[in-house]
Amino acid sequence: MDFITNPLSLLILLPAAAGLALLAVPPEKEEALKGLALAATLLTFLVSLKLYAGFDPAQAAMQFPLNKLWLPSFGINYFLGIDGISLLLIMLTTLLMPVAVLASFNYIKESRRAYYVCLLFLEASMIGVFAALDLFVFYLFWEGMLIPMYFLIGIWGGPRRVYAALKFFIYTMAGSVLMLVAILWVAAAHHAATGSWTFSLPALYGTVLTARAQFWLYAAFALAFAVKVPLFPFHTWLPDAHVEAPTAGSVLLAGLLLKMGIYGYIRLAVPLFPAAARQFAPWLAGLGVAGIIYGSLVAWSQRDMKKMVAYSSVAHLGTVMLGIMVFEPAAVAGAVLQLVHHGLSTGALFLLVGLLYERRHTRMIDDYGGLAKVMPAFSAVFMVVTLSSVGLPGLNGFIGEVLVLFGSFRVYPWLAGAAVAGVILSAVYMLGMYQQVIFGPLRHTENKVLPDLSLREWLYLAPLLVFIALIGVWPNPFLRRAMPAVNGYISLSRQNTAPAPVEVKIALGGEEER
Repeated sequence: MDFITNPLSLLILLPAAAGLALLAVPPEKEEALKGLALAATLLTFLVSLKLYAGFDPAQAAMQFPLNKLWLPSFGINYFLGIDGISLLLIMLTTLLMPVAVLASFNYIKESRRAYYVCLLFLEASMIGVFAALDLFVFYLFWEGMLIPMYFLIGIWGGPRRVYAALKFFIYTMAGSVLMLVAILWVAAAHHAATGSWTFSLPALYGTVLTARAQFWLYAAFALAFAVKVPLFPFHTWLPDAHVEAPTAGSVLLAGLLLKMGIYGYIRLAVPLFPAAARQFAPWLAGLGVAGIIYGSLVAWSQRDMKKMVAYSSVAHLGTVMLGIMVFEPAAVAGAVLQLVHHGLSTGALFLLVGLLYERRHTRMIDDYGGLAKVMPAFSAVFMVVTLSSVGLPGLNGFIGEVLVLFGSFRVYPWLAGAAVAGVILSAVYMLGMYQQVIFGPLRHTENKVLPDLSLREWLYLAPLLVFIALIGVWPNPFLRRAMPAVNGYISLSRQNTAPAPVEVKIALGGEEER
């Protein structure tokens, strides 16, 4: 019964069971598939609200644990649990999935059964990645999410969808194979030291490894996660995947799948190999800043809106990478908040670009102009999301970015100074794009008759706008839940490399939070 009563297990089982149920819907009832998929994702979101309400922000330990024997002779358990970081990412997942389903209602007209089944299995796999505390189970969910995303891009994508899907799959699979070898090596090292097999993350955190072993094992994990982030220069699969993916695929790819690379560093790579992590940290932080500059400059040069947003993701996640690699509380907390911000803002940007594409079948900036008069509601929403993306104070992009830069400056002042250039460049290319599309001359007659936002479009954009504003003015509930996990991550990163860390507190909204 624990598999059903435990909320984490239920969050994984619900979309997976719903996906299987869709396979049984008779062909003559195919029109009902999208409604059933939406109902399943909304129910999953409601269960996640219970998870959020029952989470104790004062606890540093993993919460809602479920640890069931699976393959006992190999030390593999179905082991789940979450801290504040994984809680926020699971909530982001369950929020974006109904949005993705609702956004697909009119866009997907062929093979709808397979499409919604892929979305539901993708949701189950993503939640599994964020909840797994057994390395073997983590790897199964990690690989499992590649399959539905491969089909989403390869079947329902654009003209070059097969090329983009193959590139996405090969890049991520190559990195994952290295991670699998490293996982088996760590488990074998633990067995050699203790005489027992286990893939439990809490147990493996204490495994003693030589400096040389740590170096190579961390390199394997770091490469797998760098591809997923995607960290410059391992990012080249991302623009193709984004441009060719259907709108919902781009939302989930940017909003969730890219977060798993960062999450992998936080949950696996750094705590398992702390000495090597600190040795690699300046280089990875430097690559993060290089990604900020490179992604911003390339985004600035794009005339395709979707490609511009794709390259902006390289820049935004470079900021997150810088934050988690300085091992400083403010920077890491800001990076976690930036993960949520990027999922909301970039997901909303892809939705808005997708809305325009459905109406005009073009994403080129030069094909638009004068939309402020034709689509005033769309223009207002687009303005809020654009300002969120560039980090306007009062919206969700500001506080996380400031915390990352503030914390990074204390450790790597030159890198933090260079990262500020990304803040400036993001304003240049995003506001430039907005000005041309919304306030530029109305040159094309097709733009004069474009319909404004429909009720369905308002329904899936409104939740994102609410959280964009809420995090901007009241980030404390989110930071308060993340801070124990942030301090735990920093403490694990200092094992065997430095004296015990000094207790750190950050003032948040008038309170002091650990």
